[in-house]
Amino acid sequence: MHFDVVITKEDDIYSSWCPQLDIASSGKTIEEAKNNLQEAIELYLEDEDVVISKNDTSLTLTSVEVSKNARTARSFRA
Repeated sequence: MHFDVVITKEDDIYSSWCPQLDIASSGKTIEEAKNNLQEAIELYLEDEDVVISKNDTSLTLTSVEVSKNARTARSFRA
């Protein structure tokens, strides 16, 4: 089975997340975070009651660019 993995760095720790299963883990290195997440996924899948969707739910990673001082189309009033 193939699952997507998102890894981000937060201070000195790398956080890993599988969006299809909403499972997360962490580690001191990228490789450790990935391996820890793989182990967490394997443990999760050992549960006989787990149902995995057959729909293709692969991750699409994209970005947007915004100006720090951008104004929204809506006017906010206090």
